[in-house]
Amino acid sequence: MQDALPYIIVAVAVVLIALVGGVLLLRSRKGAPPKLPPTAPPTVGGEPGTGTLAPPVPAAPAPTVPGLEVPAPTAGRLVRLRARLARSQNAVGRGLLALLSRDNLTEQDWEDVETLLLQADLGVAPTQELVDRLRTRARVEGTGDPARVRAMLGEELLALVDPTFDRSLATRHDGRPAVILVVGVNGTGKTTTTGKLARVLIAEGRDVVLAAADTFRAAAADQLQSWGDRVGAEVVRGTEGGDPASVAFDAVRTGVESEADAVLIDTAGRLHTKVGLMDELGKVKRVVEKQSPVDEVLLVLDATTGQNGLQQARVFREVVDVTGLVLTKLDGTAKGGIVVAVQRELGVPVKLVGLGEGPDDLAPFVAEDFVNALLDA
Repeated sequence: MQDALPYIIVAVAVVLIALVGGVLLLRSRKGAPPKLPPTAPPTVGGEPGTGTLAPPVPAAPAPTVPGLEVPAPTAGRLVRLRARLARSQNAVGRGLLALLSRDNLTEQDWEDVETLLLQADLGVAPTQELVDRLRTRARVEGTGDPARVRAMLGEELLALVDPTFDRSLATRHDGRPAVILVVGVNGTGKTTTTGKLARVLIAEGRDVVLAAADTFRAAAADQLQSWGDRVGAEVVRGTEGGDPASVAFDAVRTGVESEADAVLIDTAGRLHTKVGLMDELGKVKRVVEKQSPVDEVLLVLDATTGQNGLQQARVFREVVDVTGLVLTKLDGTAKGGIVVAVQRELGVPVKLVGLGEGPDDLAPFVAEDFVNALLDA
């Protein structure tokens, strides 16, 4: 028994060592994270195990909002467009300067000067007045020096164009927007002029509301809407064939509520010989005036019609009390004298002139720049 005791002690020690080791192993396994099954690598085309990364899915593009156009500044527009204006008027300017620069002008020379002025649609009375003044000055100052002749002719033409007219446009006053009625016969570019006029005012920092009161022409409201959308001007429109006076009334109310600086009312083009249509134009003005005075009535005339536009002007003046004139297509005609003729006829100023098809080719009229353009060679 004593001989077996050492063996028993060794066996017990081995058992104890095995038990301690097992306990330590179990504790280490409890603290380890669970082992996850292997995952397949990313694939392309649904084929697992290839190890090829799938390309990222592109994000849907954000909807783009078209930016508003920024109209060109109005200051100096007529100067910038002088070359274009001069090209259309040069026949008159060059002809007058050539005739008046001759020494010892004959009676035939003076008759040629008169003919040129009449061809430029200056009108009979203004032409006679200008020729008489030029004759007097030529006798006193002479005509041999071209530079002096140009200065003399420019001074007399400027006097006829009359730089003393107030050519400013009405804007917000007395806590309300200015109401501007735009009128004219068919084909003068009236709706386009209304849209361009909005750009003129917005270029000066004004807020504008447009009224599409030409409800008889299907495309007119859409055309004006396009002009308004390009510069952020609100457009009030009605149903096709609806009451134009109602549209104009609603637009003025909108302008008052939004504290706009101006409300521009585009009216339907109408023949001045159609009494019913002219009476309707008078109704539009009367309805608007129930809510706000009409500050401006701008008559749009096609400069290429020359003296024929004067009859239109007379009739419109009787119906709606025209306060200013807009001459369109002045770059495409040699009839620049219409500026003088129509101002004399109506006693109101030309306030704006159209000199091209561009959106900012409507220029505030400046008498000095216009005369210089007439005489530029």
